[in-house]
Amino acid sequence: MKKSARLSVICGELDECELFADIGCDHGYCSEYMLDHRLCRKVQFSDISAKCLKKAETLLAAYIKEGIAFPVVCAGLEKIDPKTDLVLIAGMGGEEIVKILSEGFLPPKLLLQPMKNSDKVRSFLLQNGYGMQKDYTFFADGKFYDLIKASRAVKAEEYTRDMICFGRDNLLFPGKDFIRKLERDMRDLESWMAGAKDGKENLVARLAKLREIYSETCRRL
Repeated sequence: MKKSARLSVICGELDECELFADIGCDHGYCSEYMLDHRLCRKVQFSDISAKCLKKAETLLAAYIKEGIAFPVVCAGLEKIDPKTDLVLIAGMGGEEIVKILSEGFLPPKLLLQPMKNSDKVRSFLLQNGYGMQKDYTFFADGKFYDLIKASRAVKAEEYTRDMICFGRDNLLFPGKDFIRKLERDMRDLESWMAGAKDGKENLVARLAKLREIYSETCRRL
């Protein structure tokens, strides 16, 4: 199985560090990228399932033998070294990411790719002293994704409510992928409204906000 376009974007945002942790690592491609490019000294790659972790163990077998890659069976950050410099959590829901960080520890740097509820992730980061270096939407493998790169060494930017909902970079420096996502979301809402019999008020308000954001971001392009 080849590395997906989504993982290629994520790998492109990984920074150099001493100790790296890939939480819910799947096939282990991001850990492999860090080691192949000598971006870290050691890697911890984890999954809650020992069976699922085998895929990454196979990919990283040479690095495991070398003593610089360490498979960890655990939930979240439970058994991850708290001295870890950079933690990657990708492909999980925003609420699950917040739960993992709340129950674990807060590393100096985070790279997060929530599948939904990105606003809850942004709120958590701001409340816990993180500044967001990057916060944008990208399109890969037929889907839209949010990517959030955060550091405790960076001053927290001012975030409006709209920025928490949609992503700061998307509003200040909108890209074509974000515009396409807005267009898709507006079409979806219009379709749902056409078939809805009750409770349209929330849909109407949501559509109005999307149209407002769409108009403002298009002017910035």
